[in-house]
Amino acid sequence: MIGTLYFLALLSCTVAWGHVGLWSEGSARNGTGGGSSDRCTCDAFLPSSTFPIKDLVVIERTAGEISHKLELEMGKLEDYETKLTAYAEKIIKLTVEIEKMEKNPDAYNDANMNNMKVEIKQVEALIKELQLSIKGSTTVFESLHVQITAMVGTLIELEKTYDKNVVLVTRREYMKIQLQLEECEKRHQELFNPNIGSCAHTGIIKVSKPFVSQLNAHLNSGYKYGGWGKDSKPLPDRESMYWYSGYTSGSIVDIRFYTNYKNLILRNPFQHHNLHSSWTGTGNNFIIRDNTLYYQINIPFGLAKLNFTTMNYESRVIPRASTRFSYTNSPNQNFDFSADESGLWVTYATEETIGRMIIAKINEPSFGVEEEWQTSVYKPGVSNAFMVCGVLYAVRTVDIQTEEIFYKFDTKTGQESYISIPFERFQDKYSNLDYNPTDQKLYMYNDGYYVNYHLWFNHTTKATMEPPLPLS
Repeated sequence: MIGTLYFLALLSCTVAWGHVGLWSEGSARNGTGGGSSDRCTCDAFLPSSTFPIKDLVVIERTAGEISHKLELEMGKLEDYETKLTAYAEKIIKLTVEIEKMEKNPDAYNDANMNNMKVEIKQVEALIKELQLSIKGSTTVFESLHVQITAMVGTLIELEKTYDKNVVLVTRREYMKIQLQLEECEKRHQELFNPNIGSCAHTGIIKVSKPFVSQLNAHLNSGYKYGGWGKDSKPLPDRESMYWYSGYTSGSIVDIRFYTNYKNLILRNPFQHHNLHSSWTGTGNNFIIRDNTLYYQINIPFGLAKLNFTTMNYESRVIPRASTRFSYTNSPNQNFDFSADESGLWVTYATEETIGRMIIAKINEPSFGVEEEWQTSVYKPGVSNAFMVCGVLYAVRTVDIQTEEIFYKFDTKTGQESYISIPFERFQDKYSNLDYNPTDQKLYMYNDGYYVNYHLWFNHTTKATMEPPLPLS
């Protein structure tokens, strides 16, 4: 690289000296004024500064050092992730054991208590070791920041000195505009011509800013619990229908249906169903699919479905499901229903999995569980979750304004991974978050407000199937 730059530097000097002034008519001028002199002179232009080969050598060496250090630190980060997973599992096990001791202290002797203390001290020692490692990495990253800042400063000075015609700046601006145009075309295509019903993508890559419709149909901010959205498998001629259910607590007592978005905003329902007292639900992670409400009940603790076409009610119990594990901000969201391009799902946790989420595929006609997948994500550490194309996406709260899709599990491959897709939250808390495959949007009931988000996917091929439903 340096050799090439040095050659180019010499070449540029040669070009600069190529026009060595204007020769006289005789192609030479003698130094004494006589035409027969043996000494010739010519005019030449010399550049005011020499090519900064030393500066480029320093920049190349610094770039190599930074690349090497980054590779080492990335390797350490992978090691930290593995250790954190192991520590989290140990802490979960210890928590379960301590809860058992608290419930039945007489069943444990001094030896058991000493063993527990030893295990706690071991976890403390591991955490201290990890803290020291992270502190060391922080120092390295600070050093890298200083090096990069110095390198950028050198490059800026070189550009000021040698790019007199502002060629590099113009080229950068052109490339930036070109990328913006490509992104604009891509977003226009995804917004106005989405591949509805297609799973020819590798997953979500971005979530839009929140689109806030309005306060709930009660026009009451006290109705913080509930949900809203569209039927994920609508009946014929009801593709544009919306629904809403809200209450001052986590109970599900009624539901309203609206022919279209306009009537939702005008609070003009065409149907309003009050649930029978024995059918009352809880948890707020309910959905409407095929004109049927799927939701959680507590007596008995299990799943329920209510078909509003036939008014037929059914319930099912999943024996292993636990009442102890719910989402971070919602004490009664033990079951979470979802619907996507491939059907109906429900997630929950058990005592055997120590709070880790289980994904279950539901057979809609029989209302039974077809298949299950166990994940490694701890449900109390999740604020909500949803399914897209057979992939579970788990969400957590980052701060008072931000949520993050941080984990996904693909039921087709059994593979799970940690990701980071942040998105903005309109209000502090929310009780319902669901994906709808008919328009590829997320619907959130956010402290009593109707909120939705557009999703962008990493499309790998064009849609391979026709949209099941027209856009409303």
